[in-house]
Amino acid sequence: MKKVKILVIEDDRSILTGLSDLLDSEGYAVCTAEDGEEALRIYQQEKPTLILLDIMLPEKSGYDVCREIRKQDEATPILMLTAKGQEVDKVVGLEMGADDYIVKPFGVSELLARIRANLRRSQTKSSSHDVSPLAFGDVVINPKTYSGTKGKKEFSVTPRELALLRYFLEHDGEVVERFILLDEIWGIRYLGTTRTLDQHIAKLRRKIEDNASSPRFIQTVHGVGYRFRSGS
Repeated sequence: MKKVKILVIEDDRSILTGLSDLLDSEGYAVCTAEDGEEALRIYQQEKPTLILLDIMLPEKSGYDVCREIRKQDEATPILMLTAKGQEVDKVVGLEMGADDYIVKPFGVSELLARIRANLRRSQTKSSSHDVSPLAFGDVVINPKTYSGTKGKKEFSVTPRELALLRYFLEHDGEVVERFILLDEIWGIRYLGTTRTLDQHIAKLRRKIEDNASSPRFIQTVHGVGYRFRSGS
């Protein structure tokens, strides 16, 4: 059986060695990088299954690396590692496209559990991938091409936008809390601000609504979350 490959990006040599040894002992194939530029080269060469990414890196920051990877790859789980614990750092990491966030120092059990959870979620999404079109109102989304139409207007959608729309359609008419959406779509138990979710919703509205400031499909339920209404 082919081993799961994990790319560890960390500029502290002692931490990098420790993580590599740990993951190797757990049966993972490990590749490493010590700065942002090298990280992007190794990512292209190795095509890892999951990425552990430190934020504070030379050459390019972890934020920049995450952003560059997400331009071409929305699927590979990215877990950000950092010594910082401030709320703003978590927000920025998630907005750049990270799937999870773990603050140093962390326990071995916690790290391995986060890795397994993100791999499991990623594999579940892949195995249950539904390519049938999504349709509501005058909007049609094609999951095969990550594209959509609204009347005669054409637009593209990201995998996360597609996942949000699919989840909304599965819960048509229901009020869904912001934290549930974060957990279901991002795969995280995030206890801080939901600004990253709200920004994704705002982008979606600009694509699917007649008037993004007065939405017909994705309605805000203040203090709670969102309600999706597919009907007229």
